[in-house]
Amino acid sequence: MADVAQLAGVSSQTVSRVSNGDAAVVEATRKRVLDAMKELGYRPNSAARALKRGDFRAIGVITMGLTSTGNVRTLDAIAGSASRAGYAVTLIPLDAPTQDNVKGAFTRLDELAVDAVVLIMEVHLLDAAALTLPPHVKVVVVDSDATDFPVVDTDQRQGARAAVRHLLGLGHATVWHVAGPEESFAAGRRAEAWEEALRAEGRSVPPVLRGDWTPESGYEAGLRLADEPGCTAVFVANDQMALGVLRAFHDRGVRVPEDVSVVGFDDVPEAASFIPPLTTVHQDFARVGEWCVDAVLRELAGETVTGVRLVPTTLVERSSTASPATRGRES
Repeated sequence: MADVAQLAGVSSQTVSRVSNGDAAVVEATRKRVLDAMKELGYRPNSAARALKRGDFRAIGVITMGLTSTGNVRTLDAIAGSASRAGYAVTLIPLDAPTQDNVKGAFTRLDELAVDAVVLIMEVHLLDAAALTLPPHVKVVVVDSDATDFPVVDTDQRQGARAAVRHLLGLGHATVWHVAGPEESFAAGRRAEAWEEALRAEGRSVPPVLRGDWTPESGYEAGLRLADEPGCTAVFVANDQMALGVLRAFHDRGVRVPEDVSVVGFDDVPEAASFIPPLTTVHQDFARVGEWCVDAVLRELAGETVTGVRLVPTTLVERSSTASPATRGRES
């Protein structure tokens, strides 16, 4: 900095002000300083400046893994939104959802110097009834039942209700359900809303079939549903399992939607290319990311952020659902 100041004929304080983007610096002086920086190959030490300000322009993200579509798309949305706000993202994936692992991730992020943390908490902890986090950290939680922190989530219940109502509206007597894993918050909310929607209409509630979000588990569920003569409509908790259900029906000679209508959840980019194109519930992951970063920035600005903020879902109708009037099997 002293070398730049000497070459530009200004004080070190002026160089510092130019480095920090101070608008009060005269434009001619700013140009001399910038030219001197370029000639000398000088770059401000962002880490040192961050330590001085106590502002690192970085957001930590803790996630329970990167195998699920929801986690990957949520992380991508957060990273994109953070970048547009001028923040970097530091990622800590956990190999198991335990309280010790969560605490360890917060310790690592504290060492890596981040301003706040987004915790993608899609599953229940294995070893604790409630999530306990360091009190001094600015935290926003995604997809969780947390009550002591601001939560951003997709409106899972709204999406599941829309799926069931769509199928009942087509004339189906009831709707079967292939649920996600029991430890998943999202799977639980979708299954609860499915059952509530059926009971609200006075319809019978079939037994739940459960998968693990993968096409393979959906295929196994689909084979079982193919043997259910009363099954004319299925709501599947995610598109990957719905893909497996479609394949199982194809292998068993069950036509979609002529024999059975199928609705998924997520609206993955490939859903429109399934055979047939999949009717599904669209999750707005971009807005989830935006709302997470917005909540973080508001906390960093000193605002108290509380409660749950739900991103609305929309039902995308394609070719995998139809009236049961064309069903070839007895219903």
